[in-house]
Amino acid sequence: MDMNNNDILIRLRYALDIKNTDMVKIFKLGGIEVTKEDVLKILTKSKDSYDEEDGNEVVIDEEHIPCDNFMLESFLNGLIIFKRGKQDPKPGQSENPPMTIKNNASVNNVLLKKLKIALTLTSEDMLDILEKAGVVIAKGELSAILRKEGHNNYRKCGDRYARNFLKGLAIKYRD
Repeated sequence: MDMNNNDILIRLRYALDIKNTDMVKIFKLGGIEVTKEDVLKILTKSKDSYDEEDGNEVVIDEEHIPCDNFMLESFLNGLIIFKRGKQDPKPGQSENPPMTIKNNASVNNVLLKKLKIALTLTSEDMLDILEKAGVVIAKGELSAILRKEGHNNYRKCGDRYARNFLKGLAIKYRD
């Protein structure tokens, strides 16, 4: 089952135990104004979501707000500032970081990269988090996923890795 950006936010919010008021703050830090009501509409499953556990269709809120790539990346940028504080741009850098999610194929790679920064994780930490969810990968495989798109050794991060990474985060931060 493919994860969409709303699923990613739902899982991330759960894993890191982020309150709705903090979700609003994080979006704002990333440059997007949303209300607490908007957050609730973003954190509902979309019409094409199925519950993985029992295969039943999830009850949908008609006012569901789909989370596009720009919104997701803005949230991740906001999460970095929320967790680590605002950094002044280096000379020549723009105030806002450039958007790196080019298409749906790069969402998971950017997700892992930005979570690594936001949570100040080392590659070893990331491997441990994946291991908590039952996934064992080599350090080289992880660094290929964390590389810039277009690099010779770049490797697309599949939904399974992203989903298990979020699951491992939940185990790490909620135990």
